[in-house]
Amino acid sequence: MLVALTRERGQNEELRDWVGARAEVVEIPLTSTAFRDAGEVEAEIRASRDVGAFRTLVATSARVERYLPLAARALGPDPVVASVGPATTRVLERAGLRVTHESLGGALDLIASVNEGPVLILAATGGREELTAALRARGVACAVVECYATRGVALGEAERAALGRADVVFIGAPSAWRVAREAVRSDAWVLVPGATTLAAVRAGHERCVVGWGPAFAGAWERITAAPED
Repeated sequence: MLVALTRERGQNEELRDWVGARAEVVEIPLTSTAFRDAGEVEAEIRASRDVGAFRTLVATSARVERYLPLAARALGPDPVVASVGPATTRVLERAGLRVTHESLGGALDLIASVNEGPVLILAATGGREELTAALRARGVACAVVECYATRGVALGEAERAALGRADVVFIGAPSAWRVAREAVRSDAWVLVPGATTLAAVRAGHERCVVGWGPAFAGAWERITAAPED
């Protein structure tokens, strides 16, 4: 069995550890990240009327790590700190921020835990807005600061061929699926981190399950137990 690891180069080691000796792996990065200038991000945070009084910080990706010291200075005392995914939790903790809530799916899974506003959300350019909309619908003030943009990469013939051979493909975000979908076989399994990416993949690919972190073992059992078509 061949498993394709498709996160950006240098970010696939955790996925590789999950697979272990279960299968052969190939690394095919599907996206790259363009980071905003830190000065621009700092100016945007400081321009908020709630700077110094944010009660909650939400970090939607580990990619916001370089901006966390800027965000920390905008928080009020004893803030609620929420993260999307274990990798994000780790970078928050490295920055000295105590994570109080962690989602293993998407940002919207934090809605029940984020009750204290104003909320500062560090996110991607053009990212999903469900959490922001849900908070504002409840009357919770929030400010979204876009920190980075995720861009699809152009695949060469060798990368497309490798994706086409893969029996299992990790897809971390809808942006990665947009790059991969034409090359992934219809009978290949796609493992995703949560509901948002699951919906994007299942719109055109049936064999897709949530299978990151604690969900990996169960997803792998399902994949290996599935009958061949």
